[in-house]
This record gives sequence, C-alpha cells and structure tokens, in this order.
Amino acid sequence: MSTAEDFTQLPRAAWDEAVLTKVNEAVVFMDDACAESLHWCGGAARLFEAGARDVKRFSSFEAGGEKEPKAVFVVSTLLRGRAVDVIRDIVSLSRFRCCVVLTAVAHPVHLLAAGGASAESERRVVFEQFEEKLREWMGGSDGAAEVAYAPVVFAPVSRQRLLLAPAYAHLFPLLARDLEAINARRPEKRRLAGLADVDAHALPAQLQLDVKALAAALNSLLEASGAREESFAVGPMSRVIAGELAAHPQAKSRRKTAHNKASLIFVDRTMDLTGAVGHHGDNLVEKILTVLEPLPGHVTDVQVDMLELTSVQRTPHSQSPVAPGCLAQTQSPAAQSLWETMLTSKHKEGVMEVQRALVETASKEKLPIKMSMGRVTPEQLSSYVRLFRGCRGALESHGGLLQLGLATAQTLGHPGLPRWDACLAFERLLLQALGDTTFLGVLRQLLPLMKPRGGEDASGSRSREDGCGPDELILLLVYLYSLADEAQPPHGGGGGGGGGEEEQLEMLERELIGALTLVVTREAELSPLLQKLTGCATPEELTTERAHSAVGEMFGTLRGLSHTRDHLKQLRSVYTASDGVHQATYRPFLRQLLEEVFHPDRPECPDIEHTSGGLTDLLKTGFSMFMKVSRPHPGDNPLVLLFLVGGVTPSELRLIRDTASTHKPGTQVLVLSTRLLRPTDVPELLFPPRGRTPPPASI
Repeated sequence: MSTAEDFTQLPRAAWDEAVLTKVNEAVVFMDDACAESLHWCGGAARLFEAGARDVKRFSSFEAGGEKEPKAVFVVSTLLRGRAVDVIRDIVSLSRFRCCVVLTAVAHPVHLLAAGGASAESERRVVFEQFEEKLREWMGGSDGAAEVAYAPVVFAPVSRQRLLLAPAYAHLFPLLARDLEAINARRPEKRRLAGLADVDAHALPAQLQLDVKALAAALNSLLEASGAREESFAVGPMSRVIAGELAAHPQAKSRRKTAHNKASLIFVDRTMDLTGAVGHHGDNLVEKILTVLEPLPGHVTDVQVDMLELTSVQRTPHSQSPVAPGCLAQTQSPAAQSLWETMLTSKHKEGVMEVQRALVETASKEKLPIKMSMGRVTPEQLSSYVRLFRGCRGALESHGGLLQLGLATAQTLGHPGLPRWDACLAFERLLLQALGDTTFLGVLRQLLPLMKPRGGEDASGSRSREDGCGPDELILLLVYLYSLADEAQPPHGGGGGGGGGEEEQLEMLERELIGALTLVVTREAELSPLLQKLTGCATPEELTTERAHSAVGEMFGTLRGLSHTRDHLKQLRSVYTASDGVHQATYRPFLRQLLEEVFHPDRPECPDIEHTSGGLTDLLKTGFSMFMKVSRPHPGDNPLVLLFLVGGVTPSELRLIRDTASTHKPGTQVLVLSTRLLRPTDVPELLFPPRGRTPPPASI
C-alpha cells in the first residue's frame, strides 16, 4: 500500500532519475518553476553534489564559460516560443559540445501542440527535431544533443500532507466570464448553457495544453507510486482535468496492472472562495506568507531577513547585503519537524512551538538563554536567535531552525499584521449582517470603508493608516460577493419587486466603483496586487481612466462569484445563519465535502462525480435503474489524494487532517494543489489584467 509519505518522496526521486544523472560536469540552466520544485527537494546543493559546475537562470542574458563544454537545460514548459528563443540565445553565445534539454511537459503534449495527428504516437518526433536544432546552434553535426521528458513538476512542501505544482500556479477554475469568451468563439447553435457543459475541446488552445500537460504529470506521479486510482470531481474545471487523466493512454494501461488503491478527488477552488480570501484561518504560516516578501521567482516561499545573525549594521532605506533565508528546510530533521507543526497547527500553538524549539536548541548549545513568562513577543524570539550570532558551529547545525524562528519573529513584528485582524473583524460583522438583511444592505456597509488611506475623516482626524487599504477592500468584496446568495432575499424573496432591488444594486456598484477608483489612485505606492490588476508599476503611470476600467472589470467578475455552486444539488451553501442563540458561521466547503466522503453510512453524494469509470461506469449507471449496483465511493480506499485546482490555504490543511481523523482515522489524506494561497493571491487569479487566459506555457 502506498502512503502519503511515499508520495511526497516521489518528486525527489524524479529529480534523482531524470536530472541528477545528467548534470555531471555541466552548467545547468533552469526556469523558475523547476527551480522552485528543486528548492523543496533539496535545493541547488544536490546539483553540485551530482557534479554540476554551475547553476544559472534560464535567461537570454546568460551563457556558458570558455571551459564549460556541456549544458543541461531544465524547463517546466513546452519547447516552443520564448523557451526556444532562450535556449537558442544561450547555446549561440556559448561553446557547448553537448546539450541536454529536459522538459517537464510530456512528448504527446508537444506533439499535440505541434499539430500532430496522434497524441499517442510512440515516436519522439518533436524531441528529435529539437535535437537537430541544438546541433545546428552548436555549430555542426558533431555536437551531442539530447531532449527528454523529466517529470519534475511537483514540490513536496510538506513531507506528510502537501504536494504543489509551481508550473501550474496560474491555473484557476473557469468563471462565468470565461464561459462568455468560450461562447463568443462558437456558432450560436453550439453555445454552451453553463460551465458544467464545458469539456476539454471547448477550452482555449493554451488552456487545453496546460490541462493535458498536468494530466500527464499526474499520471507520471501515479505510475511511480504504482497507484490504481478511482477519480472523482467537484466543479467544471476539475471534471475536465479528471476526464483528461482518465482518458490518458498510459493511465488506462497502468490502472489494469497497478495494485495500490487510492481515491483521487479533484475540487475547484471556486467552490469556496470565502475560505480562500477570509482571515479566519488562525494559522502562523498563512500570516508569514502574507506579510513577508516572496523569494524572487518563487510562488510559495518567502524571504527571511538574516541580518540579525551577522554583525552587519542595518542602514535605513537600503536592501540587506545578506542573502535571505527561507521556509524550505530540507536538510535538518528538527527544522522539518518544526515546519510541519507550523503549517498545520493554530497560530498560538505554532508560535509556542517555535519558542520551545529555540529554547531547547540554545540550551543544548549551552548558550546563556533567559526565559520569560507570558505572551511570546517578536523581540523575545529575536533575542533567542541572536544568541547564536558568532557561534559558527551552532549556526551551521541549526541554520534551518533559526530561519523559521526569524520568519516567525519578523511576521509577529510586521507593521502590516494589524490589517489581518482588521479584515477579520470586518468579515465577522459582514457574516452576521448577511442573515439579517439583503445583499444590497450588507454591500452598502462597505461604502464608508472606501476612503483613501491616510486621509481625514469627518471629525478631522487621520483615518485608516493601519486600517484597510485597497488590497484589503478588494478581499472584502470577494468575500462578500462569494456569499451573496446567502443573504436575505429582497422583499422577503419571491419575484415581486426584484427589479427595483437590481436597479439599486447597479447604482450602489457604480458608487463603489467610483469610490474604490479614488482609493486606488490616491495610493502613494502600488502594491503587487494593484500593479497586476492595473498593469501599472508606479502611481505616476496609473491614470484615473485606467484605474476605473480595471475596477469596473473587477466588478463584472465579482457578480458571478455567488453562482459558482449553482450546479450542485447538495453542497450549495457555506453559511449557517444565526438561530438567536448561536452566531452566524462560515461552513468550509472542504469540511462538508470530506464529511460526505468519510460518512460512516457511505451515502452517495450527487455532487461528487465519478470520472474514471468510462464505459463500465456508464453500464453500471444504466443497470442501477432496475437493479442494485454500487458505484465506487471516494471513501472506499485507504489513501485519498485531494487535488485542489486553484490553490489551498495552510488553515485548510489542518481542517482536512482533523476532519479525516475525526470521521475515518485509518484513512490517509494527501493534498495536491497548484499553489499555497495567501488571501491576496485570489484577486490576482480572479482578475488578471488581460482576461482570464493563462500565460503561454513557453513564458
């Protein structure tokens, strides 16, 4: 039987077999997504241990040295477009006599992208053609060239419960506006009625390739584990991906011979956006990811300021000259254990565990530690870390632990952290109001918050310096619109009077658009989120017209968020109204889903669609009309793989673990996802500046 931990070892093994065997005496060029995967599998040190001479960015501005005859390129994308340009530029500027190109996209997908007649061809046509190009760029036919598939897609962010796919961090479930774009390209008689009708062939060409490449990567992972999966889907995009995996030629043959049974459940992130943008998670890692700067080129990891471990003086308004630390600690078992605890525990428990680990480590090293009672403060944690300054042996032995300690201290003392609590307070107020008034009435409560930061309020005092900025206001809008259907119906429900309410809603939205536009244009500095939404890097570039257009488009998407669960029959709500005794509460979709999966009576939930049965499943469905035939249930197998398309939050990891252990303690659950979400990631995925089409796979 495969375990969750067995699965998390597979990405490391994939690097061993597909990449590390090729890099001896080579200079390695690697794109960001593959670098991030390697980062969680041991880092660049493993390349040097395997004999690599150097590791460089995948950029046209890089090249090999005079005495570097061999190059290995590791890319997460199709070999076309920008990827081809960069490889050609690097090879042309160098004196390589041997080039190896490893791509994380399988050859059948390359063949399909090139217009091949059959994606099931056994010949390596596209790879062979690219090998010829490499020889040409090296200046002759005597150069050695190799192009191969390397399934290095997944990153084991948690050794016990989480695999991420950085190359697919941009992938997000379809929205109502995507359906409009799809239908605009179809004849009127063939237009689709809803997102539930979308299949792989209806997707834009690039998105089709992304889905097929992800399905191939999943098949490689399942093949390495010897798994025979039963696939299930909840949501339109999940159904498409699950269908592609079920139809994958190698998957069909694998499932006939594999013995390790597992359930693979795909779930669209859009089934519960409330949980993704909300601040109720009570998780330390969620706050670390939110307030600390991301590592350059990385989707998940962050920069930890290491200056406190040196004698270098901090100077204002200048970057630290010391290389940053990070959260990925793959060398130290103690740091790995602490990271696992931080990732899946409550905020207070995580902070206490960091303090305990630092105190125990300092005591073992016989450092002069002074214990203090009461609440753990960032100053206290920093003082523990500073004890290690100048102790070279202790720094080398416990560097991973110290990085996690510094990340915690810097988060607790960060000036942006109070905004987390401010957002949480507003979300609780909105949640209570939903049960008492209409959506229009609740939305109107946001209008007083829409004031430029640092301005004056009616009393003449400075307002909102530490309150909600435009990022937080956008998050509150997503939170509220995702719950719009939970509000009291206008005029007691029914059809009468709804038109007037709709007109009032449109008027209020125009007012909100104008107010939020003013807030955005008055910002002294544009946050990364605002830069992506508006396409402007500085406030000087941002005109009122451009901001108004971006905010207007955003509201167009917001209106569809309350309908993402309309196609479901049972799991349609994530809200429990107040009953006069208990307050209104948010009911996480994943908890409801897993309670259905692990229900002791195992009823069949109509919202969990079985996708890997093919003709057999269709026959069973037909027979079940006149005789009792049981279909596979996702709770049948000892291992459940839960793939969240569009991201998962750290607090949801704890929720998944607790729900499974409560209802079916013997079952292991491994979470796979496209990214580990911060709240601000969701608006970036919902409202990209140039439509919802993901970036070309070659960029």
